[in-house]
Amino acid sequence: MKFFNTFDTAASGMRAEQFRMDLISENIANAHTAKTADGTPYRRKMAIATAEQKAQFDSEFSSASFDASGEFDTKSGTASYQGGGVSVASANDNSDYNWVYDPTNPNACQDGDHKGYVAMPNVNIISEMTSMMQATRSYEANATIVESAKAMAMKALEIGRG
Repeated sequence: MKFFNTFDTAASGMRAEQFRMDLISENIANAHTAKTADGTPYRRKMAIATAEQKAQFDSEFSSASFDASGEFDTKSGTASYQGGGVSVASANDNSDYNWVYDPTNPNACQDGDHKGYVAMPNVNIISEMTSMMQATRSYEANATIVESAKAMAMKALEIGRG
């Protein structure tokens, strides 16, 4: 039985949500950064999650598995593992900046459509806080999966002792 795959998949979900929370924290911290090192306002960062490939995921964690075949065996009662976890990367949100009218600001545009406006980061604090709550709940759900799988394993060991 590939019992540890449950832990591996939940752990990859927990890592992804932690990465997402780190990006959200960075977005909130820079919500008022009108000028970065390159001279432009801060751009919101997003976490992009993609499914891990089953073969790649299996090969990385095969040493922790009880069943190396990955096939269904009616005699032993094991089945192939269908999950694969998740990988995550960051990407910039290329939506337009928030434009604030402040002609006295030295960063205000001097000509064009945005004359007198200052480009501010495209970060919405309320949206970021909502995303943070979603990431926290997802992290907690994955932690619950780990605890449930651990409890099932302990029960299985108790059955074997009896």
